[in-house]
Amino acid sequence: MRVLIAGGGIGGLTAALSLQSAGVEAFVVEAAREIKPLGVGVNLLPHAVRELAELGLADALAATGIPTAELVHYDRFGGRIWAQPRGIAAGYRWPQISIHRGELQAILLAAARQRLGDAGVRTGLAVERFEQTGAEVRVSLRDRRSGELGVVSTDVLVGADGIHSAVRAQLHPAEGPPRWNGIHMWRGVTEAEPFLTGRSMIMAGSNRAAKFVAYPISRGAELRGRAAVNWVAEVRLHEGATVAPASWDRRGRLEDVLPHFAAWRFSWLDVPALIASAPVLFEYPMVDRDPLPWWGAGRVTLLGDAAHPMFPVGSNGASQAILDARVLAWHLARASDPEAALSAYEAARRPPTSALVLANRAMGAERVIALVEQRAPAGFARIEDVLSGEELEEMSRGYARMVGTDVEELNGRPSWSVGEGAAAPEDGGRRAVAGAAWRPDPGWGSATRPDPCGTRPDPGWGSATRPGLAATRPGLR
Repeated sequence: MRVLIAGGGIGGLTAALSLQSAGVEAFVVEAAREIKPLGVGVNLLPHAVRELAELGLADALAATGIPTAELVHYDRFGGRIWAQPRGIAAGYRWPQISIHRGELQAILLAAARQRLGDAGVRTGLAVERFEQTGAEVRVSLRDRRSGELGVVSTDVLVGADGIHSAVRAQLHPAEGPPRWNGIHMWRGVTEAEPFLTGRSMIMAGSNRAAKFVAYPISRGAELRGRAAVNWVAEVRLHEGATVAPASWDRRGRLEDVLPHFAAWRFSWLDVPALIASAPVLFEYPMVDRDPLPWWGAGRVTLLGDAAHPMFPVGSNGASQAILDARVLAWHLARASDPEAALSAYEAARRPPTSALVLANRAMGAERVIALVEQRAPAGFARIEDVLSGEELEEMSRGYARMVGTDVEELNGRPSWSVGEGAAAPEDGGRRAVAGAAWRPDPGWGSATRPDPCGTRPDPGWGSATRPGLAATRPGLR
């Protein structure tokens, strides 16, 4: 079986690695002429980190990103509302990793080229259309360097080509543009002094008006005693405002965002200084798409943002793309009929991701933050005087709905890996073991690689003492 993956992003590259690991021939075509380390920060939740660790990427993640220790909410004056431990500190066997999107993509790309060969990832080739003829899919690819149009045959086509997916557009031609919720985002990465624990993720304010999110994303900066802080400034624009089409690399202007946060100076973080010090600003409308009644047809399916783009309020978009990739590979590796495998994949992944899209739209935790703004517009001294215990608990429940996987479920579920050690048939062929726990390289937190926060992801974290292809046939001529 040969699988063509359209899109060399996080989901597409993870799918290629997962398929290769499962013994399925895969190759990737990416429309960009060169895959560059672009973008800003991204969060990988524990369920995604587990999958990448099972692909042998744990050490690379540990050496590059930051294991997020906590999520803390503040009002726009810096008043602390609510906090929640994250990753291993919350009881998961795997951390939450905050990392630069470009560096994560580089890790995946290097692994894909090493395991699939250089011809396993081809750039400058854009999907224009496809046609299913019996037991094959014929895909028309436009060479963006020469302008020539070629055709390649494959057994399965996976559209992992993002929110503006060409594969999705052919499968669902009546669908309109992405859905905007009125919130505009400016993003950047600024090197600064570490704040709070040095591994904290903070959210201040509410996207009912203005909200600021910040977290460190670089282990290298941390080892130098600094923090590469990824930040997102969200502003709800006035009614009738228009925004440019969604594009991850659109440059933003400081004068458009800074006035909204000019007074946001906390004792532990100067927000306007952080924004103004970013070497590059990007802007992006907060968009998603309605959940689809079906993803694919026959031997064609979708994955990641091509299947279920969601608002970035639960730190879950990239993580869900990684889960898609792993589940897809498991089903394709075990089925003799590709169409049956894709149907099973969609049955496993479409319902939960559709639920997440809708949960992110509801922004459950944001409702509670909005109450703080309504009840204490000038700030507060004690959050207990503003919110009840039940209202604070609703924040926890709201985030749980947006994450979609609880601690016990993830820690105990069988692995999606395919290969030696497969479980008995009654377990559906999945490994009975729950997968290896997080074990970064031995130097993590050692004298030679000091951990400035004292928050190494060791087995004691979260305890009572520390609460808290073989050769490929690319077929492209």
